[in-house]
Amino acid sequence: MTAPTADPSLPRGEARAEARTEARIEARAEPRDHLREFYENPAVPVASGDPRSLRQARMLAAALAGSPGATVLDVGCGDGTAAVTAAPLLPGHRLVGVDWSQDALRRASRRFAATSGELCAVRGQLTDGGLPFASASADAVLFSEVIEHLVDPDSALDEIRRVLKPGGHLMLSTPNLAAWYNRALLLAGVQPVFSEVSLRAIHGRPGREVVGHLRLYTARALRQLLAASGFEVVRTAGAPFHGVPRPLRALDRLACAAPSAASILLVHARRTTNPSPQGS
Repeated sequence: MTAPTADPSLPRGEARAEARTEARIEARAEPRDHLREFYENPAVPVASGDPRSLRQARMLAAALAGSPGATVLDVGCGDGTAAVTAAPLLPGHRLVGVDWSQDALRRASRRFAATSGELCAVRGQLTDGGLPFASASADAVLFSEVIEHLVDPDSALDEIRRVLKPGGHLMLSTPNLAAWYNRALLLAGVQPVFSEVSLRAIHGRPGREVVGHLRLYTARALRQLLAASGFEVVRTAGAPFHGVPRPLRALDRLACAAPSAASILLVHARRTTNPSPQGS
C-alpha cells in the first residue's frame, strides 16, 4: 500500500489530518479487495450440503402454500444449489438467483439451464440498493449460508427487507456457533468449527477448507438481529452439517431436534409491516 500524500496548499496540521484520513480509507478498502478476490476464486466453495438445502426448500414451500405465482429471490445463490433444490417443490413460482461473484453466476446459470423450471441468475449486491429489484417486489428471499460471510449484515438485512413485500418470507440458514460439538471444543480450548481466523489457512480447529466466514451466530443472537432489522421470526429449525465425520452423523441428525444445538440454523422470518428501527 502506497503512503498517501497530503495537499501542500493546506496548513501543516490540516495536511496531516487529511493524510491520516486517506490512510484510513485506503486501509479499509484493501481488505475488501482481498475479499472480492477470495470470492471470485473458483476454488472457494459456493454451495453447502444437500440436507440443509432440502429442509430449507420444504420450509419455503410450506410458507408459500396457497400463494401461486410467487417471486422468490435466492440472494447469494452461489452455484445455484439451493434454488435448484427448491424448484421442484415450488411449481408455478418464479425463482431468481442473485450473486455478486461472476464465477458463481456462471456456475448457477449452467445449473439453471439444465433444469425445466423457471430459473434465471442476475448480478447484484447487498449494499446501497444493490439488489436489482423494485421495493416490495419479492414474495420470498432465500438467504442460504450468506450472512456469515458479510462485513455488514445489518445493511444486507435492510436491503432484503426493502425488496420484500410486507409479510414476505425470509428463509435464512447459517452455521451455528453453539453447535453441540463446538460447545465441547471450546471447553477444550479449541477454535470452534465454522470459525476462521485467516483467509489463507485453517488454524486452531478441525478441518482444512477455508470458506471466508467472518461472523457466526447462535440461535438467540440471530433471532435478536432479525427482530432489530424489522423481521418477525416464525420458526427456527436445525439441519445437519455435511462435514461432520461419518461416525458422528447420526448424533448430528439427532441434534437437529434442538435447533439451538444443531449444526446449521434454519430460520423462517417475515417482514413486519411496521418500519424497521433503521427506517428502511
